[in-house]
Amino acid sequence: METVLRGLSSEACLVYLDDIIIVGRTFEEHLSNLRKVFQRLQNANLKLSPKKCRFFQKEVTYLGHVISAEGVKTDPGKIKAVVDWPRPETIHDLRSFLGLCTYYRRFVKNFSTTARPLHKLTETKSNFNWTEECEKSFNSLKQALTSSPILTYPRIDKEFILDTDASNEGIGAVLSQNIGIEEHVIAYFSKTLGKPERNYCVTRKELLAIVKSIEHFHHYLYGQKFLLRTDHASLRWLLNFKEPEGQIARWIQRLQEYDFEIQHRKGTSHGNADAHSRRLCGESFKHCSNAEKKFGIEIDTSVKVLTATSVDPWSSCEIQKAQLEDPAIKTILEKKLMSADRPSWQEIAPESPATKRYWALWDSLHLKDGVLYRRWESDDGRSCRWQQILPKSRIPEVLRETHDSASGGHFGVMKTLSKTREQFYWDRLRADVEKWCRECYACGARKGPKTRTKGQLQRHNVGAPFERMALDILGPFPVTTKGNRYVLVLMDYFTKWPEAIPIPDQEASTVAEELVRSWISGYGVPMILHSDQGTNFNSALFTELCNLLGILKTRTTALHPESDGMVERFNRTILNHLSLFVSRNQTDWDTHLPLFLLAYRSAEHEVTGLTPAEMLFGRTLRLPCDILFGRPSETPSSPNEYMTNLEARLESVHAFARERMKTRYDSRATDHHFKEGDLVWMYNPKRRRGLSPKLQQNWEGPYTIVKKLNDVVYRVQRSPNAKPKVIHINRLAPYRATDHSSM
Repeated sequence: METVLRGLSSEACLVYLDDIIIVGRTFEEHLSNLRKVFQRLQNANLKLSPKKCRFFQKEVTYLGHVISAEGVKTDPGKIKAVVDWPRPETIHDLRSFLGLCTYYRRFVKNFSTTARPLHKLTETKSNFNWTEECEKSFNSLKQALTSSPILTYPRIDKEFILDTDASNEGIGAVLSQNIGIEEHVIAYFSKTLGKPERNYCVTRKELLAIVKSIEHFHHYLYGQKFLLRTDHASLRWLLNFKEPEGQIARWIQRLQEYDFEIQHRKGTSHGNADAHSRRLCGESFKHCSNAEKKFGIEIDTSVKVLTATSVDPWSSCEIQKAQLEDPAIKTILEKKLMSADRPSWQEIAPESPATKRYWALWDSLHLKDGVLYRRWESDDGRSCRWQQILPKSRIPEVLRETHDSASGGHFGVMKTLSKTREQFYWDRLRADVEKWCRECYACGARKGPKTRTKGQLQRHNVGAPFERMALDILGPFPVTTKGNRYVLVLMDYFTKWPEAIPIPDQEASTVAEELVRSWISGYGVPMILHSDQGTNFNSALFTELCNLLGILKTRTTALHPESDGMVERFNRTILNHLSLFVSRNQTDWDTHLPLFLLAYRSAEHEVTGLTPAEMLFGRTLRLPCDILFGRPSETPSSPNEYMTNLEARLESVHAFARERMKTRYDSRATDHHFKEGDLVWMYNPKRRRGLSPKLQQNWEGPYTIVKKLNDVVYRVQRSPNAKPKVIHINRLAPYRATDHSSM
């Protein structure tokens, strides 16, 4: 057939095996093409069956498609089989269904992602387990095929338009042309990303979408100039990347074969390609519905696309997207992606003050996997760390983790600031951390104001780790499910390294056993052991233990716990932390101690200026937030090199701590005067049977100052309908809190 109709198959007719379809723009042209085909068949001594022939039709069914003057659409007869298809019970039935659907995939937006749950069932190592996700995918495909659009014919006299987009799970594209005043779709393309491809950064995924889409539509685009539209701004400089290597270089070389112009479109205008690549998660995720509103897309819930995995919001591609959406960072990131040259002041002058401050840090800013980082070096240049330039939209989440979480510990400004700076940097970071800590409702309700006058602290002279340590008993608390009632607190005076061990009782035998098991076995025997005058610490058993191990035992003076102030202050920190995380019946307090110790050991101590971990190990501890947010790996070194560097670090750290501890002092006094309408905290400790007062939140608020009765007495009211209270000023403090959990 190809030989007989050679020369006509591209102008007058189309041939597939023994099926011939003859075309024509007008009746006369159609009649002429019909004569040409008949003449060729006659010359080849071929005959036609009149019963199988249809002449001068305006619409014909051909190879499962309905072809008309309007365009190409699916055959209703075939689609009826899809609509009536029963739920597959075996892999064979499922493959038959997918085979029919795949034949019409160019009519369906985002076909690969929609059908992904069903394709996963056909994998070799997969069990045939029909889930709710598979049922929704099955119904979505049937619905999409029954409502498939009419695809128009391509015209070589019109410019092709290719819209591409990528997400964490798949890529999608739409090929169209402007015909008249409207854009008409020619075909859809989609592809599910493989496991290695899902690890690509956002720029690489977007570039992959372009390469795969152009290769798929090669027969339309090769030799034609076309318009390539994308919502990824950095790809406007696609062919101008400086010194591309590896896969990127091969892709760019492949694209050099085509003649196209790249145009950037905002996501709100890129709905045809962007929307169906983004609809990857289930109905329960709020950001999906928000995205539909944002892009102005209305999709029936019966055809929602599901995926087995959710998008990691802290992956490189998601962070890069967030940085590009931040007005203060976008300009700097785009300049970095386009060129390594610093933009001139004239280019940056119209930008915001925050952008200008980032511009001033240009030499310290670098790209890692397409994400903007700041390289921070210590004053002596011996250490450095990579700080991610955090978009404004991600600041609350980071501060919740570094301050509000269990490993954050609800510590103060300096500890929170130190933890945050370990990984992140943004404009006005310190001011945001101070505001967050100052407005933390949980901290305000538990800790209240620091209004008491403090005398100068006396320092114990120590110059090395584990020379002198202190211990104390904290409790009693409600008995936990593990039978614990007290906490044995141990702390080193030099490094400030703590241990907090839950124990069932405070007998001398229990304390001595835990001292040996939890401290001496791990850190060695201390030279001096300091405690209060508790009978358990001064018993014959405990005294004999100290004599056997050569420990000098000291104790506080009567009615003067300040002489053991280090552990007393640490006890208060433990209580502050536990009160924020214990359950209502307070029987799970011992389960929160390990994470509290992690938070404290990794937080900067105000006395030494370093974390206890740095003082003891010469390095920082890896925290849950490091895993959540990601952290650039350190360059590996040999054991000898590591030991040399560790010794140098510890020597430097200890020298710094000794100097700081010599000059450390604090004296502070506060006073407040309130006026009508001011919001205040009120100190109101409550005592309830069965609950520990040490784990209570003693501050309530906000109260409003109704009237000042005299210099020290105020009338306050919690709400307009509540009964007013007359309160002394000593029980009031300024209220500046915000409940972060409701943000």
